[in-house]
Amino acid sequence: MPELSIDPKTAALVLIDLQNGITRMSTAPHSSADVISRAVRLADAFRSRGSTVVLVRVAFAADGSDRVKTPIDAQQPPMTPTADWSDIVVDLGPKPGDVIVTKHQWGAFYGTELDLHLRRRGVKTIVIGGISTNFGVESTARDAYERAFALVFVEDAMAGRNGDEHVFATKNIFPRLGLVRSTEDVLGALG
Repeated sequence: MPELSIDPKTAALVLIDLQNGITRMSTAPHSSADVISRAVRLADAFRSRGSTVVLVRVAFAADGSDRVKTPIDAQQPPMTPTADWSDIVVDLGPKPGDVIVTKHQWGAFYGTELDLHLRRRGVKTIVIGGISTNFGVESTARDAYERAFALVFVEDAMAGRNGDEHVFATKNIFPRLGLVRSTEDVLGALG
């Protein structure tokens, strides 16, 4: 396993969908509360070192006109989001200096200014976590990999809708895109 080294000057923490509406759902193998707690520790550590912290949320127009509408076999159950559904969880922020990205699909690059924010700040490494492991996190990570960003996946700072989906991504997909480490590993690498 390669040694983990993170340069705070060229690294960004990108946290996916840690917002009220998503974190209220059941997650596994880590609870939303545990993911949030670890994400807060990571964000505080990155902020204290002057690193970029990006908080990504998903939001849609009230009439749903900006949702992806393609034929799919597994329909999402109908939902009526609460007024605070897309608000970032209060424990996490946003804090001064954080970058907020609002997406309208799984991945955080398409149709947003995420790439521009990262490149203008000289980011070369993305440390990523959030909910859901195999939807928003994986989609964003695949796009980041194709844009030649180095990736560090914080396995215990993300969770899926169920444990099997999370484990599949962290064992089979993420090791092919970057390094899979724990919160403690990442904090240690930051110094």
